[in-house]
Amino acid sequence: MKATRQAARRRGRRLRLSTVTPIALIAVGALVSLVVAFRPDHHAGAGHAAASAFAGSQRTESPGQGAPAGSASPTATRSPSSSTSPTSAAGTTTAPVRPSASNTSRTVSTTASLAGRIRPGVGYRGVATTYDAGSGDGACSYGPSDDLLTAAMNHTDYETSKACGAYVVVRAAGGAAVTVRITNECPVGCAPGQLDLSAQAFARLANPTAGRIPVTWKLLSPSTSETIAVRYKTGSSRWWCAVQVLGHRNPVARLELRGGDGWRRLPRTDYNYFLAEDGGGCGGAIRITDIYGERLTVGEIALRPDTVQPTRVQFARH
Repeated sequence: MKATRQAARRRGRRLRLSTVTPIALIAVGALVSLVVAFRPDHHAGAGHAAASAFAGSQRTESPGQGAPAGSASPTATRSPSSSTSPTSAAGTTTAPVRPSASNTSRTVSTTASLAGRIRPGVGYRGVATTYDAGSGDGACSYGPSDDLLTAAMNHTDYETSKACGAYVVVRAAGGAAVTVRITNECPVGCAPGQLDLSAQAFARLANPTAGRIPVTWKLLSPSTSETIAVRYKTGSSRWWCAVQVLGHRNPVARLELRGGDGWRRLPRTDYNYFLAEDGGGCGGAIRITDIYGERLTVGEIALRPDTVQPTRVQFARH
């Protein structure tokens, strides 16, 4: 009987041990899992960090991010950055420019030339005559000039002042050449292709007594250290204004003023001012485009009639 009871007790201990052991093992396993899970070098955490780093390396800037609009340094672009910015007739866009006295920007277009009758890279034939240019002033309304190597363009090629400010190199049959700036218009009697040169310019090609010689001439984009200037015509106000561009390397194709409804292109007069008859945009930002499609945007130019106001920009040389 005693042996039977001892055997029963041994079986009971084995049963309790067989029950307790799995529970203990489960508890220990859970504890180990928690410890491993919270270790700093756990692979799951490293994998998450790696994924975050990869995502960061693949991040791209959304349109409009990067250099702020209105940067003081000019920028050149083939398809300028813009989302809601105005589009020029030349087919290029540029980021909006906040009007500011020191604000300028540059946009270069690769579209067709905006030139009129006088086109880059084209040679023209005609005759050169001579006249007394006086102080150098003329139909282009630039005023007196210290440089009298100037010319009056024939009425046809003058093209409602579109030739104003253009530099052309004129060559005589004997090979002599002179570079002149167009500051005046030769009346209707002058034939297409004809240039009426100042006495000083004509003397570079032939004896002034010749009076009339055959020439060829071509548009030039000269080297210059000058920057463009802007002038409001006498009598200009916020109710009416006329704007002129001075000192431009290349001929100006168009001028726009920025008003409440965006950019507004102004018509050009034969006396070489761009006219805003209702004053819209007068005294605000100005956008100037040359015949190559390059567009310069200048921050607010004060509305000061008959005052030459310099800018910090100039068209590129071609």
